[in-house]
Amino acid sequence: MGLITVNISDFAVSANPDDVLVTYALGSCIAVIVHDPTRLVGGMIHYMLPSSAVSPEKAATKPAMFADTGVPLLFETMYGYGCQKRDLVVKVAGGSKLYDDNGTFDIGKRNYVILRKMLWRVGVMIAAEEVGGSISRTARLWVGTGRTTLRTGADEYEL
Repeated sequence: MGLITVNISDFAVSANPDDVLVTYALGSCIAVIVHDPTRLVGGMIHYMLPSSAVSPEKAATKPAMFADTGVPLLFETMYGYGCQKRDLVVKVAGGSKLYDDNGTFDIGKRNYVILRKMLWRVGVMIAAEEVGGSISRTARLWVGTGRTTLRTGADEYEL
C-alpha cells in the first residue's frame, strides 16, 4: 500500500489500486475526494480559499490553493486518466469554523458554497459530505475500493 499525502493547497490523483490518499487537518479548508470505480482511479484536493481573485500570482504557482482553480484541475487530471464525469463518485469534507470570528470571514462556509456552485454548474452531484461544525478532520480514500473515511479525534468512520 502506498500512502500519498495530499498537503494543504495540493492535490493528487492515482491509478494504483493499492494507494491510499490522505489529507490531514481539514478545518475551514475543503477536501474534494473523487473516485472512479470503473477505472479504479482516485483523486483528492485540499484547498484553502474559495477564489483565486485574492492572489492571481499565487494561483499561477499553487492552483490547488483555491477552489476555482484547483477543483477544475483535479477533474481535468482525472479525465486525463480516462475517467468520465458520469462514473465519478464525489465526496466532500471540511469547511469547519474552528475560530469564532463573529461570522466576519467564515472561510469554511464560503469554501463550501463556491464548491457547490461550481459542481452544480457542470452537473456533478455530491454522493456524500460532512461539512461545517467546529472540528478538524482527516480524510482517506482507498483508490482500489473507493472506501472513504473521516477521522475526528479518536473516531474514524465511513463517509
